[in-house]
Amino acid sequence: QLQASGGGLVQAGGSLRLSCAASGLTFGDYYMAWFRQAPGKERQFVAAISWIGNAWYTDSVKGRFTISRDNAKNTVSLQVSSLKPEDTAVYYCAVDRGFTRREEDWRYWGQGTQVTVSS
Repeated sequence: QLQASGGGLVQAGGSLRLSCAASGLTFGDYYMAWFRQAPGKERQFVAAISWIGNAWYTDSVKGRFTISRDNAKNTVSLQVSSLKPEDTAVYYCAVDRGFTRREEDWRYWGQGTQVTVSS
């Protein structure tokens, strides 16, 4: 089970910290990821992190977003900074044993948290 939190309404240029708590998994064996889905669009890859801290990002968020994890607490976080209106979306956390950027390859999903960026 995955529980995402931390979304909200923020002005352009602002920051938020999204968190996702996992239960029922041997957390250290899994990759963790964040995807997002903007209105009328498909869910897209944002960032992912391995159990040893290797991270991957989609190009549009590099330098602005930072993914991290705490294996002891079974949590993954996404620090989102320098936010733009085009970052507005529902952000989902996902977990699986392998890493891809394809949404359909991830088996376990959280319920999503809304991030809205006003201009």
